[in-house]
Amino acid sequence: MIDWNAFIFPLLSASFPETDIDHMQQILRLIPSVEHCLLALLQDAEFETIPLMLLKKGIRAVLDDQRQKVLAGHKVEPSNLDLSVLLQSIKLKIRELHQPVFRRVINGTGVVIHTNLGRSVLPGDALSQLSETSGNYSNLEFDLTTGERGSRYSLVEELLCELTGAEAALVVNNNAAAVLIALDTLARKKEVIVSRGQLVEIGGSFRIPDVMARSGAELIEVGATNRTHLKDYRNAITPDTGLLLKVHTSNYCIIGFTSEVSNKELVSLGKKHQIPVMEDLGSGCLVDLSPYGLKKEPTVQEVVASGMDVVTFSGDKLLGGPQAGIILGSRKIIERIKRNPMNRALRIDKFTLSALESILRLYRAPQTVFERVPTLNMISTPIEAIQHKAKQLAEVLQKSISTCCTVQITEVMSRVGGGAMPEQNLPSRAVVLHPLSMKLKHLEEKMRQLDTPIIGRVENDRLLLDMRTVRSDELHLIAKGLCQALAPQL
Repeated sequence: MIDWNAFIFPLLSASFPETDIDHMQQILRLIPSVEHCLLALLQDAEFETIPLMLLKKGIRAVLDDQRQKVLAGHKVEPSNLDLSVLLQSIKLKIRELHQPVFRRVINGTGVVIHTNLGRSVLPGDALSQLSETSGNYSNLEFDLTTGERGSRYSLVEELLCELTGAEAALVVNNNAAAVLIALDTLARKKEVIVSRGQLVEIGGSFRIPDVMARSGAELIEVGATNRTHLKDYRNAITPDTGLLLKVHTSNYCIIGFTSEVSNKELVSLGKKHQIPVMEDLGSGCLVDLSPYGLKKEPTVQEVVASGMDVVTFSGDKLLGGPQAGIILGSRKIIERIKRNPMNRALRIDKFTLSALESILRLYRAPQTVFERVPTLNMISTPIEAIQHKAKQLAEVLQKSISTCCTVQITEVMSRVGGGAMPEQNLPSRAVVLHPLSMKLKHLEEKMRQLDTPIIGRVENDRLLLDMRTVRSDELHLIAKGLCQALAPQL
């Protein structure tokens, strides 16, 4: 155990008068030992099963905090160092440390595919299958027909081909990886021609040119930022050209005087010069979302049908599944990509495979897929249903927190998010919170610190909970959480 008198006080003597040092010594001696705190803590059954290491960590954190306050010259009342008082802070600290760092939150932001909040929410079907296959042994690389070693890729390849019309398919761990391995396979030390207006940057400052450079391919930009023509591609083709690349600008849009080359034209040009053509869809979708007020985006099936040799897209965006990079295309090219040694480093695990298969199976029934895939359900929820949820929550909150917080319902706009469908809004309703005697920033912070954190958005000096991304079974958690956050004011 550290002898604080021998270690600290010689350092303090040059900075504080002797009377102050004597007072500090007296106050510091009042701080109980870790052992005394531990014995008192273990009298509470709640903490008996928590690892001893964690208990001591929590105790030391609280005691050290008090010790630093004394040494910094802050006034510390002796009564605040009583064991019974400190135990309350220690218990709170241990509960905080005992919580998983990675945990559930309630999304009240109105952004459906929220990258920072985990993107797409998996449906119950996927969770059940995930529990079944990951909690037991599985046929991950075992062929149940032959009894010999099988391929993990075959578990979803047939299903992907069935749904999209592609000849073959491969799944890697995300779409950036899908683009990387495709470029490395098809265009290493060769030229890749791409429109200047399609050199996108995705989250985390991750840019298409950077991926291309890492793959060993040479970027050849053609056209202007807003207009690219077929002749731009044609004139750039050389004996060293390895690929014609099209990148769907799913995370931004250029409006006004614009032009781009169609898939049909690009595929025709590629065939003429025997150069493969690839499209990175980014956020690919298997269903048409335009009936729900969104701009018509090309579906994966339409892009495959256009004749593209390779198509890549994400599994955790508009598809509504787990993080994955899906590669579709001709059997000849997909087989080449599978043989790339990089594939071993980028392969997906059993958890992703299980969840992805479950999601894809839901797309076999297009008449119910919007009900069963949470991402699609949130995007397609009618405004009447959102208004009903907002009214339900507002009525409960007005009864429980109205003495310290005004509660209203307002019209807002939600977003698809996840780098998909830029500048396209979804009409929604939000519950507006305005605390009467607490700063808005403080309430927002306290909501983030709840056992089940509630994440809203601050807009025009109002805290909004957008009901498009809040499930009906989460309303009681919000009501309970807000009561806790506002407890000192109630």
